[in-house]
Amino acid sequence: MDLSEEEKFSGESESPPAITTLADVARRAGVGESTVSRVLRNKGSVSQQTREKILKVAADLNYVPNRIAGTLASMTSKLVGIVIPSVGNTVVPEVLAGANQVLEDAGFQPVIGVSNYDPLREEALIESILSWRPSGLLVAGLEHTDRARAMMKGCGVRVVELIDIDGEGIDIVVGSSHRMAGHKSAEHLLARGYRRIGYVGHDFTIDIRAGKRLDGFRTALAQNGLAFLDEEFSPGGASSVEAGRIGLARLLARQQDLDAVYFSNDDLAIGGYFHCLENDISIPGELALFGYNGLEIARLTPLPISTIRSPRFAMGKTGANLLLSGGPSQVVDLGFELIPGATS
Repeated sequence: MDLSEEEKFSGESESPPAITTLADVARRAGVGESTVSRVLRNKGSVSQQTREKILKVAADLNYVPNRIAGTLASMTSKLVGIVIPSVGNTVVPEVLAGANQVLEDAGFQPVIGVSNYDPLREEALIESILSWRPSGLLVAGLEHTDRARAMMKGCGVRVVELIDIDGEGIDIVVGSSHRMAGHKSAEHLLARGYRRIGYVGHDFTIDIRAGKRLDGFRTALAQNGLAFLDEEFSPGGASSVEAGRIGLARLLARQQDLDAVYFSNDDLAIGGYFHCLENDISIPGELALFGYNGLEIARLTPLPISTIRSPRFAMGKTGANLLLSGGPSQVVDLGFELIPGATS
């Protein structure tokens, strides 16, 4: 497959929106700024009715307290917030490394928060980081709570969403298409003659990008008059080598005539690979395997896993550069690489 290295731009350069201030909250609530400050700091005596009114106005205006208020007015924050879904995710460190290289060279300090794929935790992290008035914000993914999205739109600094481009961005978006990755994975297997295809995955209601890849794969199958013969999702939504081994065993117990299996990522695909080794299932003679991520361990197995690799280091690096450059709102598609491997 050809790599897509073109930068795709959308939207015009816009001035950052004005930041909602404590004075705005006070004006809307019809009280003094000192009263708002006491309520938001939970200090002093304020009636319950007034407290509730102020908190509602602050929420409606997506107000984020300024934790550096009172310091030198000329002080410029050198912090850049980064919100990621997981530290256990094997691909995130590459994105962070790319971003960190740019930020440190430019004299900025990354502040990292981990959401554990919890949208409400992500919202709280975004609010906490923005309260320190960072110079910018890097966030993984495009799906956020309404309040998190509103805070990022109104925070007055540049926001970069990383890894995924399948959806509506807030400001700058850098990544690749997960739906297209799934589609190309299916096309690869179909081009090699596989028709009896199964799926082993984890909880895509949590890992939304895995769900987008599955959607793209299903679409390609449907365009060829096909569908998955069966699907197996790991118990508890786990994504691990063990979950892949167990998942493939369960799938094959129900569908013994499968000729290929698509895994939501390389961790699961490696587990499936181990199951085949343990049970003398010839790869790819009896069963083809295809993953996603292009992990080093998947490349170093005796039979390298067929997979797709996205330019994760470049995503972090490009995102950080655009964050600091002050350029227009845009979408940058860095594409991906299909690696045929030896398992398909």
